[in-house]
Amino acid sequence: MILFDGKTYESSEQDRLLTELENKIPEILSKQQLSPEVVIDAVEQLRTDLLKGKFDDLLEVFPKDTVDTYKIQAEALLSKEHLHKKLETELGNTEEYVTDKIDGFSQIKVKKMPLGVLFHISAGNMDFLPAYSLAEGLMTGNINILKLPSADNGLSLKLIMQLIEYRPELKDYIYVFDTASTDIQGMRKMAELSNAISVWGSDMAIEAVRGLAPTGAKIIEWGQKLGFCYISKLGEVSSADKELEGLAKHIATTKQLLCSSCQVIYIDTDDMNEVKSFASIFLPVLEAAVNRNATQEIGIRARDTLVSYTQRLKSYLGEEERHDNVLRGKGCSVIIKEDSTLELSPMMCNVLVKPLAKADIGKTLYASRYHLQTAGLICPPEDRNGIEELFTKCGLIRVTKPEDMSAYFPGECHDGEYALSRYMRIVNIER
Repeated sequence: MILFDGKTYESSEQDRLLTELENKIPEILSKQQLSPEVVIDAVEQLRTDLLKGKFDDLLEVFPKDTVDTYKIQAEALLSKEHLHKKLETELGNTEEYVTDKIDGFSQIKVKKMPLGVLFHISAGNMDFLPAYSLAEGLMTGNINILKLPSADNGLSLKLIMQLIEYRPELKDYIYVFDTASTDIQGMRKMAELSNAISVWGSDMAIEAVRGLAPTGAKIIEWGQKLGFCYISKLGEVSSADKELEGLAKHIATTKQLLCSSCQVIYIDTDDMNEVKSFASIFLPVLEAAVNRNATQEIGIRARDTLVSYTQRLKSYLGEEERHDNVLRGKGCSVIIKEDSTLELSPMMCNVLVKPLAKADIGKTLYASRYHLQTAGLICPPEDRNGIEELFTKCGLIRVTKPEDMSAYFPGECHDGEYALSRYMRIVNIER
């Protein structure tokens, strides 16, 4: 299904509509710039209706506690107050100004403008990400072409259509396609219509986008990242530790599918006996969290089982599995490894446990510098500031409590940058 000019079309209409869009874009760009207030008003109305239960039927695919969490987040993060604060934080002063007079030089007028046309290639590992990414493009006044991920269940399109219903003037700035990633010609055409490509996905996906992007197009990468948890002074940690319970809940609820999810649990040691001891302690904690957070929705359970089985096969491909290094529980496992490499786990509640002495942190993190994002930290309070500083010096973007590794914090950046500022350009005009 395609959303074009506020109307829906069959996917077979893609080529004709892209040709029509090529002719529409110059006309739209010549109009008065889209005000962020129009977008904020539409999002505020969406928030109000969401909290009133208007979209409850669309949210039935999610577990009830997940829906409750989403509504709590929406109440705060989709409010006018928060969206205005987001604009202020990420863009600063958007008022145009004239530089001071300096003898021998002209003055210039400085203002911030949209890039023009944004092509969003969104990932399917986070609920509502396509709609959220598009909303950021709208807030910066850009025309937005959105390629939906294959895993999208239709919810994103329905929410986007709702925004247009609230504020019909948004229709000129929204074009949504359900193009398959294998349709290279279709994606290349969308890229050619754009000033910039905002791509979410794996290293392979980003490399593919670089191949189809026209020369000169700006590529805004939100690439694959890897999260981990670091435990210092293991002797002070027990199976009843609330922080371990929080880490286990995080793993169970995210299924390790997000960039911020915990893939590896590092123990501050070079003694494998301590690593094995921790694995034995953590397995029952993880198993209990998986059991408490198990979904009863048959489709989600089937998907999780297939993903888990596939990832496990990939993990062991070409390797001889050492059964004594894999502690299995119901619906989860703890995998003990002797190296300290930061890597993707088999996911789906199958977490890696490795040694990493403090002295080796810099070397390990430097080797993974392109994929660093979030670290959960379990340590005595007196050690926290020192370890946090070490992590951030070595390239980490976020340091949190284990239970909050995938939580959103109002005012935070993404991968070390503010999205809105990346979607705009600075214009200088001589006075």
